[in-house]
Order: sequence, then structure tokens, then C-alpha cells
Amino acid sequence: MQYWRKAKGETEEVKRKTVLFGTAALMLCLSVLSGCALFGPSEAIPLKQATAEQLTALLQEQSIEVRTIKGLFSAKITGGILPIGQRVQGTVFYQHPNAIRLRGFSAVGSEIFEFVQVEDQFKLRLPTMGREVTGRPSEADQLGQLTRPFQLSVWAMSGIIGTQAVGPDESVRLTEDGNRYRLDVVTAPGLNGTAPFVARRIWFDRRNLLVVQEERLSPSGDVEATMQFDDYRSVGGVVEAVSAVNGQTPTADKRIMRPFAIRMTDGQGSGSLQVTFHELVPNEPIKPGELGRV
Repeated sequence: MQYWRKAKGETEEVKRKTVLFGTAALMLCLSVLSGCALFGPSEAIPLKQATAEQLTALLQEQSIEVRTIKGLFSAKITGGILPIGQRVQGTVFYQHPNAIRLRGFSAVGSEIFEFVQVEDQFKLRLPTMGREVTGRPSEADQLGQLTRPFQLSVWAMSGIIGTQAVGPDESVRLTEDGNRYRLDVVTAPGLNGTAPFVARRIWFDRRNLLVVQEERLSPSGDVEATMQFDDYRSVGGVVEAVSAVNGQTPTADKRIMRPFAIRMTDGQGSGSLQVTFHELVPNEPIKPGELGRV
């Protein structure tokens, strides 16, 4: 009898351990399954389809949706690309089609530089160095390395102005590049017999067709500068526009999207410029004194 009770007790203990083991195993399986659901790949955003003609029309649309823009920014400079220190606070004023004014200030508010470009004339003023240079953008290289960084900065500002549209005499080539489209802009043959060349490469994010990168190239194929655009935000009110991608009817809920983070890298290796915008105000009247004079 004592042996039976002992055996019965051992049997009950075995049953209890078996139940506990089974419960633990079940919980482990459930946790593994739930973990798979929790850490598995999230639903991917579908990629949009577009043709070269549609992306060209999209650039044209974006280049005219901003008539004026006012902005406040801070810039971090590396590699000595600008002879004005490592950190700058600045303002930008732009008026369509080609008038822009950039001003930079130190942390204590003193003016470091002023760069104004209107039509085919520009002026660079450096109060701290006691220098002022004027000329045409095409002559920037002839005026020395002092003016080149500011011309590159104007290219960087294309992110908020709107990437330059494709010219009527230019042609384009479209390539799928993973989750991006790359649009190569080819110049027209020159009057003096120069051959066409790829002057710009523009990358679009295929999830939203926003421009995320642009390269400017020389006739020899060297990269003059690379601009990267990030942190897109809606600015201003809504605008009415026909979609360049699917030709839909005008809609009142289209918003102007602009990047608040821009990185410009000099293709000649002199450094980079990281610009962070704190405020962008589009399509408000520009006062006469805000654009400066050349």
C-alpha cells in the first residue's frame, strides 16, 4: 500500500510536470509566432510609375508653384568650402524667375556675407574681409575661388525654389534605379559644334516622386556638385494644379512640398555645406529692399 501511494504520488508529479512543460511550450510557440508578426517586414509603400515626359512635366509644375520665398536657415560648413567660419545663421529671399539674395550672420548677429544674383548679374560682399565682387555667373571661375562656393550655394537652394525645369532644347533619358527614378538631362548641340552632354542627373523617390538628389556635371562628365534633399514638409497653403503623373483633374488639396534639410557637396573636393531650414514662407510679397541690389 505504501509503495502504491508512493507510485501514485510519483505519477501525479509526472503529470503535473508534463502539464507545466506543455503549457510552457505552448506559450513559447505563441510568443515566437507573435514575435514573427511583430518584427516581420512592414507593409511596403507601393512605388509609383512615371514616364520621362511625366517627370519633366512635374519639374515644370514645381518650378512655377513658388513665385516668392522667404527662409531662415542655419548652415554647417566642412572642409573650408566657404571662407566664413564653420557655422552660419542665414536668410534667403527669392523671386521668380531668377532673383535670389543670401545673407549670412555670425552667432552674435554680425553680417558675414551677402550674395545677390539677379538675371545674369551677381554681387558678392564680404564685410569682414572688406571685399566686394561683381560679375556674371558664367564668369565666376574667372573671378577666382572666392565666388565659386556661393554659386554652388545657389544650386543648393534649388531644393526650396524648385529643381530647374528641363529647357525646351534639352532632352531627357529615364532610368529605374531601385526605388528611385534617375532623369538625365542632356544639353542641346552647341552653336559652335560642341556635342551634347549630360548636364544634370535628377533622382526622384518613386514612393512620392519628390526630388531627393541632383548632380551638376561639366561637359567632360566630371561632377561639379551634388545636392541631396531630405525632410520634406508642406509649406504655405494649398494650390490647384493638374497632376503631371496621371493627368487627373485639378485638385484643391495639393500642397507645396519643400525639403528642410539640404546637403551640398563640392565635386572638386573642397568640402560640403549642410543647410537646415527653420522657416520657409512661400508666395508672400517681397519688399523692394529684401532682394538687395546688384
